[in-house]
Amino acid sequence: MLKFYFGKNTCSLATHIALKEVGANFELVELDMRAGEQCGSEYLKINPKGRVPTLVTRKGVLTETPAILMYIAQSFPDARLAPVEDAYLLAQIQAFNSYLCSTVHVAHAHGMRGARWADDPCAIANLKQKAPQVIGDCFDLIERFMFVGPWVHGEHYTISDPYFFTLGRWLKSDGVDPARFPKLIAHRTRMYERPAVSVALLNEDRLEEELAPM
Repeated sequence: MLKFYFGKNTCSLATHIALKEVGANFELVELDMRAGEQCGSEYLKINPKGRVPTLVTRKGVLTETPAILMYIAQSFPDARLAPVEDAYLLAQIQAFNSYLCSTVHVAHAHGMRGARWADDPCAIANLKQKAPQVIGDCFDLIERFMFVGPWVHGEHYTISDPYFFTLGRWLKSDGVDPARFPKLIAHRTRMYERPAVSVALLNEDRLEEELAPM
């Protein structure tokens, strides 16, 4: 059985949703991120990066959201969360998810965790000040050029959708008005209608908060 380590209010929600979408049998293990459990010695033995998500499989440990999402899609092909038979379409999904991981999530972290990149308080403050603009620009690019609709890549729901949904939910806390992005808002509405999303959010004790009006 799979063992899934997650933290509330983190990108691990995307993996949580995907596991529910495919009907995987998995053990759910919550880490108290505020208490620093992700940096505890026991967890670091599993994932030395001290981050989430982490998925323990029968073959070994997987980290990084794009890799875990692809593993889920390929391990449960009947769920059709990725066009594994089409190299080009699969690469499009990888490109989108890589952008979320390498650019969008990093821009978010600049606002929340600037100390990862700088020690100077002024530099950290500058990173935080700049983050809303950078994040807004990222989502503007997605809205105009990358999002096909009704799902990220068109008519078929894929592993890009829970990932985009997860990072998009951080916009208000990042100082960006989600109303700037009507495609994102429409996508969010569709996501809330999916049972897997509701179950994952309930598991993380956040459904009531997230369904509150924006």
